[in-house]
Amino acid sequence: MRLHAGAPEFDRNYSAAKPIALPKVVPPLIVIGSSAGGPRTLAAILGGLPAKFSGVITIVQHVNQEFSVSLAEWLGTQTPLNVRIAINGESPRAGNVYVAGTNDHLILTNNLTFTYTSEPQDMPYRPSVDVFFKSVARHWPEKGHAILLTGMGRDGAEGLAVLRRAGWHTIAQDESTSVVYGMPKAAKEIGAAVEILPTEQNLATILKKIKLF
Repeated sequence: MRLHAGAPEFDRNYSAAKPIALPKVVPPLIVIGSSAGGPRTLAAILGGLPAKFSGVITIVQHVNQEFSVSLAEWLGTQTPLNVRIAINGESPRAGNVYVAGTNDHLILTNNLTFTYTSEPQDMPYRPSVDVFFKSVARHWPEKGHAILLTGMGRDGAEGLAVLRRAGWHTIAQDESTSVVYGMPKAAKEIGAAVEILPTEQNLATILKKIKLF
């Protein structure tokens, strides 16, 4: 497992970035949002993926910046995949798992690169799953898969709904396997999830649909 341990840099003027030539083919993308109870659930999902998995996974977990590197390191011991902190200006690449790394919001830009932004300021959770999911819906050129896991509050539910309307396959964790049934419950209430599944079925469903190894 290789990890960029340095603190990620971020550009608050990301919207002014000059357009670049976008790749003609992008890897299948899986985005995951989680909060309380999330780390062990993430480990269970990632632990079932083989090293030759050819998709790309990006995770927004509610965790302070000082703990984000430790989270990525620990997740890297639970899976054969390469787990790393998402770095400003980096493009998501197949076979990698990226973890949001600052107290600002991770977003995907129109150049299909990661960056961090302090806006919106009024979000109660930082980094915000909603902010990331909405940026992905706006910029990622292919339909992918989005999962909203255990956590307190409603962060991620609205973003999951945006992704569903954009044609993504969306999953919310069920109540029986959620440590805190807040975020996935909110997603269920607004019809954001195509499927409501227990943790152990999230992975099986993704692998069946994506067929990446």
